[in-house]
Amino acid sequence: MEKRNYEAASPNNCDSEVLSNTITWKPFLKQLLICSGVWTSMFLYGLCVGAPTMFIPQIRREANSTEIITDDMASWLTSVYGFSGFPFVFILSILTKFAGRRIPFLIAVLDTLAAFTVLYCSTSVTHILISEIMQGLFSASQIVITLMILTEYTSPKYRGIFLTVKTATFYWGIWASNAIGTFFHWRKIPLFGIICSLYTILTVMIWPESPYWLASRGRFKECAASHRSLKGCDEESEKELEVLINSQKEYIASCGLDDMSVRERIIDFFKTLKSKKFYKPTLLSIVTGCLGVFSGKLVFAVYAIDILKKITNSESTAYTSMLVLDGFTVFSMYAGCLLMKYLKRRTLLLVASSIGVLFLFTLSLYLYLISLNVILENNYVSVSLLVAFSIAVSCGPMIMSISVYGELIPVRSRNLSVCLIALIGKLVTGLALKVSPLLFRKFGLHGGFLTFGLSSLAIILILYKYLPETKDKTLQQISDSMNKRKKMATVRLLPNNNA
Repeated sequence: MEKRNYEAASPNNCDSEVLSNTITWKPFLKQLLICSGVWTSMFLYGLCVGAPTMFIPQIRREANSTEIITDDMASWLTSVYGFSGFPFVFILSILTKFAGRRIPFLIAVLDTLAAFTVLYCSTSVTHILISEIMQGLFSASQIVITLMILTEYTSPKYRGIFLTVKTATFYWGIWASNAIGTFFHWRKIPLFGIICSLYTILTVMIWPESPYWLASRGRFKECAASHRSLKGCDEESEKELEVLINSQKEYIASCGLDDMSVRERIIDFFKTLKSKKFYKPTLLSIVTGCLGVFSGKLVFAVYAIDILKKITNSESTAYTSMLVLDGFTVFSMYAGCLLMKYLKRRTLLLVASSIGVLFLFTLSLYLYLISLNVILENNYVSVSLLVAFSIAVSCGPMIMSISVYGELIPVRSRNLSVCLIALIGKLVTGLALKVSPLLFRKFGLHGGFLTFGLSSLAIILILYKYLPETKDKTLQQISDSMNKRKKMATVRLLPNNNA
């Protein structure tokens, strides 16, 4: 075990100019550069998720047969990365604990580069399936690592916007995939993915290590240097650093992890699981993340062509409607980012999600009445309802769920919490994508929309009761507010060697 230096130091080395409230652009631009790498990785993930929507119908048309990719194989091609990511949730959680954030993220990006290369060079459906399985590691990283990076590397005043842009960029990837597949051969999608992967790899090379991880390892001098390089030395940043170091020193001293036996570590593990400080934010994070899946938007985006064909009874109209809906989805997410600047996170999430549920119920009733021949179908009405639904969920659960649950993850035992959140998230996403075609076949589109509406409503009621407000709060403040504990920081700051 590495030797740790817990010595406190005088804050006087951080001079008055550095500690002033003057806004400097350097920390913001550095955070923006780091976030651009994460956003590009989310764009790549969107390309991965959207690709099956395009290459499945193209391959069937080229072979002039639906048997080349059966419905069962199509559902696996669409959802397999969710299941193949399971073992990598554990692996990445261990790596982020002992190796930091940069190295595991770099490994994940190299994985998606290899997967896109296999997809581009594929000559059979088996090769395509292998490439989708390979994306499992990368898909796991989007929950395990990127949330840590965006919450730990960014200032509280920018964090919410950066997190919501992350989700919007994911749907940019789906939209780009759909647009490329609509107008060009599907192999252009992995080619574009290869190019974007190279940019992300370049940005990771210049990242510092996460100050939160360095503090958790007892490397407080490096933590202070990293924190100041990322967030500057203004009064708010120094206060955040002070609380971070104080909290981690207290935790490390109370645990005495270096002197623990294996048996004591196991006991400590289960004690952590039963701790309210751990399970409350973790369970809330899981429930909030599930809202993004049960809103139905992800399923609709992946199976857009099949769903729109059933609604409009026209393949050309389905492709056009898909691109229109993708456009509304992406721009509504940016509108949500703007709204988040003026509204509280909790308010925006609950209100927009409730409006989305209302449109799910409306769509379900409308399609059910059409199936009974009570009313005649109108393509304009159908697409308009879908657009309204997309706008509501894009402003709310699709951007806010990830932003909020990323902020709720407890400061202590973050790796364990993220591991559990990622495992359940991968399971829920994989099952939703795998089961949805069966759900639509058995109960019709109206039954599917009703199921998503009822599931979302149940989650909204839970969040209404238990979800706290997180806007403009540090991660430590959020953790303290959830445990109704307020403490004054007493630790002395480490010297600023760069001053």
